[in-house]
Amino acid sequence: MPPSHNVRRSRFMKWLSKLFGGSSRGASNGRRLRISGEENMFWHEPARSVDDRSKAEKEEYDRAIELSLADAKRRSGQCDNDEDLARAIRESLSTPSSHRHNPVELLPKDSRVCGGCNYEIGYGHYLSCMGAFWHPQCFRCHSCGHPICEREFSLSGGHPYHKLCHKELHHPKCDVCHQFIPTNRFGLIEYRAHPFWRQNYCPSHENDNTPRCCSCERLESRSIKYISLGDGRSLCLECLDSAIMDTGDCQPLYHSIRDYYEGMYMKIDQQIPMLLVERQALNEAIEGEKDGHHHMPETRGLCLSEEQTVSSIQKRPRIGGNRVVDMRTYPQKLNRRCEVTAILVLYGLPRLLTGAILAHELMHGWLRLKGYRHLSPEIEEGICQVLSHMWLESEVMPESKSIPPSDFASSSSSSSSYLPSSSKKGRKSDIEKKLGEFFMHQIAHDISPAYGEGFRAANAAVLKYGLRSTLDHIRLTGGFPL
Repeated sequence: MPPSHNVRRSRFMKWLSKLFGGSSRGASNGRRLRISGEENMFWHEPARSVDDRSKAEKEEYDRAIELSLADAKRRSGQCDNDEDLARAIRESLSTPSSHRHNPVELLPKDSRVCGGCNYEIGYGHYLSCMGAFWHPQCFRCHSCGHPICEREFSLSGGHPYHKLCHKELHHPKCDVCHQFIPTNRFGLIEYRAHPFWRQNYCPSHENDNTPRCCSCERLESRSIKYISLGDGRSLCLECLDSAIMDTGDCQPLYHSIRDYYEGMYMKIDQQIPMLLVERQALNEAIEGEKDGHHHMPETRGLCLSEEQTVSSIQKRPRIGGNRVVDMRTYPQKLNRRCEVTAILVLYGLPRLLTGAILAHELMHGWLRLKGYRHLSPEIEEGICQVLSHMWLESEVMPESKSIPPSDFASSSSSSSSYLPSSSKKGRKSDIEKKLGEFFMHQIAHDISPAYGEGFRAANAAVLKYGLRSTLDHIRLTGGFPL
């Protein structure tokens, strides 16, 4: 007996699954993805299976099967063999009238070679992007190496990235809070950058009381705590490494700079006292001066000409936690024995910055002792800045000057915890050299009329005519030679 209709229908469905299993995977329809990059792309997915169809579509599909069965019977007679039935159905469905929907046109077999593994894609999911075809598992992020499955991705340099990976690589992070720098209301990334250190940070940190190093001017990072000097100033750990903290520690440096002047035939005969002081003491001394020009907003040194009593730092303070403690000072009466009473320098600054301030203030003293009178701020501060810059250059780049760099050895046994051994022997670490270059950069790019424009005019004259001829011209005319 021939099989019943239900049995034949069941067999027919099994054969139908065999016939259309592969083509069901191979059919593709494009789904557009958004892309942050150079071009658009499409994910190609299989057509929906029979189980995904709506109820109406299923009914229509069943009717098509009935018609196909009837048509197969008319073409080949009553088929007792399943193979014959399947062949009849295949022939039936190959005619345009046997299916209501046009089949999806596939690309030629040889044209779909994966751009990732270089193997033929064949049937199934595939991706068309960047002028090539890809297996989904072969379309990978150039940064993390994992497949890109999201609906959006980024292109950079011809490579695909996850959006988050691309952001991690290319979106700038704040060097202070370590977060992605936010965009402004125009959708642009806006940040501040230090002109020398290239420290990039959110604009908000300029007004949120983030500490800034009083020496190198870098903002304090959230991951590193600066040392508070107790007078409103903060010092980064790199500047602290060579900081001079009391008057005794500074004496060797002071004498080495006097030797530097003598090496240029600018000997200072009088013994000018030198003291390291706190910020408040320096400000009080400035107020007691009748004459003189001071670099605002922060004055870090003073060539004193009036008799005053100054509170000097007697002993190096300790570092407790992130601040200095046990500060010991003593009042010192300064009597005027010549045109210069004393030189005051702010304590707690790195060796090279302390030396640059001393070189500047000693030039003020030399000018007064040699009879240079009534110079304008641009002339006097300008030539003093030139001597400061020259000393820094001899320390940072000693091979560029015939005058050897000064030798520095601390007389205080307690200085070993702050000063690197390289500094004591005259050799400098890379960070100390970088600090010296920064202090030179500060002098060269100062925007104030006296310290900035004055330095550039004085430096141009010294480079053209030499230091001695420039000083002689200042004595005679009160100005720089042109």
